[in-house]
Amino acid sequence: MKLLDIEEFNDLLRNCKHRAFHLETQDEYAVDNEADDLAEFLKTGTFDESWSSWEHLIKEITDKGVIVQRARVVTEPHTDYTRFLHATTRINIDSGEDVRWLNRNKIDPGQLTTDDWWTLDDEAVAFTVFKKDGNLGGLAVTIDPVIVRYCNSVRESVWSLATPHAEYSPKQ
Repeated sequence: MKLLDIEEFNDLLRNCKHRAFHLETQDEYAVDNEADDLAEFLKTGTFDESWSSWEHLIKEITDKGVIVQRARVVTEPHTDYTRFLHATTRINIDSGEDVRWLNRNKIDPGQLTTDDWWTLDDEAVAFTVFKKDGNLGGLAVTIDPVIVRYCNSVRESVWSLATPHAEYSPKQ
């Protein structure tokens, strides 16, 4: 496994040819650059809707014909952070991502991982590495065929059970 910083991972993502899939399994994330928007959302129900460098990167990738999918496995009722994610997801979708949601009670825990990761062209898996404070520490990438096969099978299970964003409403 090779640990990549975010810029190295972004370059890897840019080189995807067919599909990038992101599995998110946490109900809370500590993302420094979201703190102000989260606080504003919790106070007023609104947030800054301008695109970040992430959305521009996804737009660049999807404009080349690469499919970018994201599945969020969440606990219901939702945490405040999950409600914030749901509200901000239209920015992901506008940049070209296909986002789905899955209530974690609707999948056998044995069919799921507890880690967040990306599959890239069905050939590599990039595990999200979090720092002690919860912020992103980088991504650990492997091309081990056993791990890649397993994560691809988890992706298929989750994706087939998940609900498209347009059909999913936040649960309080």
